[in-house]
Amino acid sequence: MHFDWPYFWHQLLEPDGAFLQGLWLTILISVGGQVIGLVIGLPMALARRSASVFLMWPARFYIFLMRGTPLLVQIVFIYTGLAAAGILRFHDITAGPFTLSGNVQAGILALGLNEGAYMAEIFRAGIDAVDRGQTEAAKSLGMVPGQILRFVVLPQALRIILLPIGNQFNIMLKNSTLVSVIGVSEMLLVTETINSATFRTFELYSVLALYFLALTSIWGGVMRYVEWRMDRGAVRGDAAVIGMLQGEHI
Repeated sequence: MHFDWPYFWHQLLEPDGAFLQGLWLTILISVGGQVIGLVIGLPMALARRSASVFLMWPARFYIFLMRGTPLLVQIVFIYTGLAAAGILRFHDITAGPFTLSGNVQAGILALGLNEGAYMAEIFRAGIDAVDRGQTEAAKSLGMVPGQILRFVVLPQALRIILLPIGNQFNIMLKNSTLVSVIGVSEMLLVTETINSATFRTFELYSVLALYFLALTSIWGGVMRYVEWRMDRGAVRGDAAVIGMLQGEHI
């Protein structure tokens, strides 16, 4: 096997415009899908915990459906299946010089709907992890359920689930390659296109793997910094509580 090192380094350090466009599209799709997942996740988590069967069972079915079927199938179904049934067709959206193609919209929506099911379970786990005694204490102070959720439960739950959400975004970055099946020119499809013309398969896919490794590593570094900041905040909070207690005993 002959590995073309000059070609590899050129593609790695000086990628062409199509690959860079695929890189930015990968990031756009991942961020868009994650935002949709977060927006869906919290209401679904609350519905899942609701005592009303009209809220709980639809939420449970949604989570069951999204987590129980392959993401690739969901992407193809949303873009191709809905269009074939005449239910929904995705048309290009143009805003000034920017155009968001229909397949990109479908890809972001599919990733977001799938992610929403996982976010719902993460939010639900975080809410359930908050000490029930604090909820009871808030009730004794006259707070209504909405205030308890907003000012007592959610701030503590978000602290618990912040890192799992960060890990999910890493997964989202890697799952973004699946939208290539509907013709979205993200990094994988661009690499396949270049490879079909150059046949530098090993070199090109090595470059692709390194770019994804760089993306996930950068995001991992961001999450480690956030975790460090959270740990420092927890230590300062504990120190403040100890100081207050000592002051009470003086």
